[in-house]
Amino acid sequence: MATGLPFDDVLAAARAGAPWAMEVLYRDLSPAVTGYLRLHGAAEPDDLASETFIGVLTGLRGFSGDEAALRAWVFTIAHRRLVDDWRRRGCRPQVTDDDTVLAERAGGDAEDDALTRIGAADVHRLCGSLPADQRTVLLLRVLADLTVEQVAEVLGRSPGAVKALQRRGLRTLRAALGDGSPRRVVPRAYPSAALAR
Repeated sequence: MATGLPFDDVLAAARAGAPWAMEVLYRDLSPAVTGYLRLHGAAEPDDLASETFIGVLTGLRGFSGDEAALRAWVFTIAHRRLVDDWRRRGCRPQVTDDDTVLAERAGGDAEDDALTRIGAADVHRLCGSLPADQRTVLLLRVLADLTVEQVAEVLGRSPGAVKALQRRGLRTLRAALGDGSPRRVVPRAYPSAALAR
């Protein structure tokens, strides 16, 4: 947890309804949840993230597990909200080119802002080159930092199917980057260990 408090203490306080504990959970998980929803083309990613955390708040008393299990559970809720949104809108999953997240993160340093925009444009382009199932697996593995087993649980697939989708997705990214080398493609902003689990 970002506060330095033990996870069990934060979870117990959140279950008891302590606003500070829910805020800690929200601050810790909401950027990744919103990013996951945004990169999947949610019409209103912030609204879906809010719906996700309402689901977390109402279901928290029934949750049991450690911090990794909570993360997987939150992303399961987010993924279900996303699928419900696709069904409501009657559309297939699309990658959005919405750069509003960048405007929110602009820090006043022109060089840093330019590098951020270039990086986000590349991420959108690369995510757009992936089939939806591969994109989902890679975003859950890298952005949500879930294990293969947790992604399998979120998506209702076998771990073997998740590994195959991850391999194909990385191969597609490698081709999109024009790199024929056999090494792994991992965005610099994320630890290499995220895909090794």
